[in-house]
Amino acid sequence: MASDKGIMSGSTSMLILQLLSEKEMYGYEMIETLRRRSNNMFELKAGTLYPLLHGLESQGFLVSYEKESQGKMRKYYQITREGKGHLKKRVKEWTAYSEAVSQVLGGVIYEMA
Repeated sequence: MASDKGIMSGSTSMLILQLLSEKEMYGYEMIETLRRRSNNMFELKAGTLYPLLHGLESQGFLVSYEKESQGKMRKYYQITREGKGHLKKRVKEWTAYSEAVSQVLGGVIYEMA
């Protein structure tokens, strides 16, 4: 399903933080998990993900470390306490936003022409 990238772009950091709140992951693992859980709605490219991860890390929301996995050195990311607090705040904001949109739409489902 095609979607408006502008709507999704602001939520990407929240989604990444959510994944990392569940377990530590390396980049490709995040890309695949996000794609699978969203039924292919979120198909991040490495060129989008890694700058986002570096930004979150510079804000203190993530830390990274290298670890061998399946014979390869991989860079894993872990959410920090500050990251968990930021995630909680963003989820509250997103919930309020999505509830407001639902109220405006009034439960109307538009059929594809």
